[in-house]
Amino acid sequence: MAIQEFIHEHHYSHNTNGIQGLECFALFSPGNFGIPKMVGAMMYAIPSMPNTAKAYNPINPDRCVELRRLVCIDDTPKNTESYFIGQTFKWLKKNTDIEVIVSFADEEEGHTGVIYKATNFNYLGTTSPGRVLMVDGKKYHSRSLNQDKRPYGRELKRRFESGDKNIFYRNTKVKHIYTYYFNKKIEKEIVRLRNE
Repeated sequence: MAIQEFIHEHHYSHNTNGIQGLECFALFSPGNFGIPKMVGAMMYAIPSMPNTAKAYNPINPDRCVELRRLVCIDDTPKNTESYFIGQTFKWLKKNTDIEVIVSFADEEEGHTGVIYKATNFNYLGTTSPGRVLMVDGKKYHSRSLNQDKRPYGRELKRRFESGDKNIFYRNTKVKHIYTYYFNKKIEKEIVRLRNE
């Protein structure tokens, strides 16, 4: 998939492991000889943690998705990411029943969520410090060992349990939590429930 390959090359994580993608988008600019050039990619997915959807849309958890990957190449014009997010929101509103988008800005990578603030996401504070699974020098989600339905998850677990020194957990910094509501009525109801 071209979007995955683009993310693997340009996103700081360099992977899409464990992402259960629902909607994927690519952003193009005019390229050489009239051939469009991909300059950005985005992936919306089932939230990475089981309770995330219930936490941020307790009314309709199946209508909550997580913005898991967003990346544009460095030489795109200012505000390209904001424009890209805005265009995907228009499509999602028109073509899906999604009500809530949640995303996390990873302080471990020096991110505080500037792009989310610029696109009118709600800031909800931070998560607790977490941990990641380090595999051969690369970061994996801490729950990767529990992905026993996936071949890579079974292999990671086998290696970890056999004492492989190239697989270990490392503590991480907090993540900043952002949400965006497509349905303002749902937003008011969720805010009311959260404040009870």
